[in-house]
Amino acid sequence: MAHNPGFLKLVNDAKSRVREIDIAGYQKMVEALEPHVLVDTREESEWAAGHVAGAVHLGKGVIERDIETAVPDKAAKLILYCGGGFRSALVADNLQKMGYRNAISLDGGWRALKDSGLPLEK
Repeated sequence: MAHNPGFLKLVNDAKSRVREIDIAGYQKMVEALEPHVLVDTREESEWAAGHVAGAVHLGKGVIERDIETAVPDKAAKLILYCGGGFRSALVADNLQKMGYRNAISLDGGWRALKDSGLPLEK
């Protein structure tokens, strides 16, 4: 998908402040049984079409409102994904501003996850 320049500028600014992990790094975390919460930040329709088994759905439109109820521990490791890693970077940036110290954006997002071999659900 071709993104608009203003959106890309916003995303690149956020990415300058957030941690990212690629699919290989995430798979290593899963294999090592490293504690984390996988958060799908996509729209409801995207979630309904398919998502990673065990993921929590907190769409970009509501995550800042609902995260403290869903994950009150601000030290918890949050792996955030969207379609490709752009919206999740914006979310990670906002969560850091809210005091979440381990908000990490998954580079490649759903596109990488669905080809990763991890269990999926609909």
